[in-house]
Amino acid sequence: MGIYLSSPKTEKFSEDGENARVRYGLSSMQGWRATMEDAHAAIPDLDASTSFFGVYDGHGGKVVAKFCAKYLHQQVLKYEAYLHGDIGTSVQKAFFRMDEMMRGQRGWRELAALGDKLNKFTGMIEGLIWSPKNGDGNNHVDDWAFEEGPHSDFSGPTSGCTACVAIMRENQLIVSNAGDSRCVISRKGQAYNLSRDHKPDLEVERERILKAGGFIHAGRVNGSLNLARAIGDMEFKQNKFLPAEKQIVTANPDINTVELCDDDNFIVLACDGIWDCMSSQQLVDFIHEQLKSENKLSAVCERVLDRCLAPSTAGGEGCDNMTMILVQFKKPFQSGASAVEKLPASSETLPASGEANTETKPAECESSS
Repeated sequence: MGIYLSSPKTEKFSEDGENARVRYGLSSMQGWRATMEDAHAAIPDLDASTSFFGVYDGHGGKVVAKFCAKYLHQQVLKYEAYLHGDIGTSVQKAFFRMDEMMRGQRGWRELAALGDKLNKFTGMIEGLIWSPKNGDGNNHVDDWAFEEGPHSDFSGPTSGCTACVAIMRENQLIVSNAGDSRCVISRKGQAYNLSRDHKPDLEVERERILKAGGFIHAGRVNGSLNLARAIGDMEFKQNKFLPAEKQIVTANPDINTVELCDDDNFIVLACDGIWDCMSSQQLVDFIHEQLKSENKLSAVCERVLDRCLAPSTAGGEGCDNMTMILVQFKKPFQSGASAVEKLPASSETLPASGEANTETKPAECESSS
C-alpha cells in the first residue's frame, strides 16, 4: 500500500567500492512511491578485518531507516562480544539497542534531525537515501547520554524499518535479519537464502504475536503491519511484562553464520521492492548474466532496478522503493577448514542460530575447479 506518484522517480543513488577482501556496488531508487523510505550502509572497512553491509526498508516514514543506517554499524563495534570475535551476539544487541536509543529526549532529537534533513531539498535529492560514507563515525565515541527536555518521556517512533545486515570477517559471513528484506548468496550459480522473511503468518511469528496479546488480520499484525519483526514500531512493543524479544513485534534478528568458500560468487542484500518482482534464483541468474558484459557492480544493480520497475501502478508489484547491494568476494579464502552448513535452495531459508528448526547437516564445500 502507499501513495503513488503520477510518474516514477527513476533517478538513482549508486556507489561502488572495494578493499582487499570485497568489492561492492549498490543502487537505490524512489520509483513510484511518494517518498523514499529506504536507507543503507556500506562500510567495507568496519575495522581492519571486517566489512559491513546493511539495507533498511522504512515504513510509516524514513527516519528509523536513516537512524539505523547511521548508527547500527557503530553500535556493533561497542560490545565486548565483538572484541572477543562473537559478532553474532554483538549485532543482535545492536538491533535491540536501536529501539533503546530512539527513546527519550535524545532519541526524539536525533529522529527529528534526520527527518528534517531531506525536507530541505527538492528534485532528484528526494529520490536519494541517506547513507554514511565509508568509515563515517566508526571511531566516534558516543555514550548516548540521557538528556532532559520536553520529550524525555518519548516512547519511541511509531514508524519503523526492516534491517538486513551482512558482516564479513575473513571467510566467515554473519547475516542478521529482522523483517522482509533479504540476503541471498550465489554458490556455484545456485541461489540460497541466508535470511527468512518475517511475515506474521509464519508459525513462530504467529505464536509470539498471539502470546503477547496481538492478533493477525488479513496477514497483518493487529490488522496494520505486514511484518512480524522490525526496528521501531513502538506501539507494538508496549507490554511491560515481556522482554523485547517476546513483544508483539520484535527487533530480535535471526542470525546465520556461514563459512565462505571458493564456490561462493557473491551475496545480494535487497529490500522487498526487489523480491516482490524477482525470486532469489531469478535475481542470481540475472546478475550472472549481466556480469558477463558489465564489470561495474553498481551498474548491475541499476539494471535490476530498471527491470523491476513497473510500467504503471495498476498491479502494485514493481511500485515500491528499491535498494540493492551486490558484494563480490575476493578469493581465495584463507581457511583451515572447509566445512559449512548445507545451504537450502532459494525456495527455503537457512535456519537461524538458536531456532528450533536447525535440521540442516554440515556438508563439505566443494573445491572450485
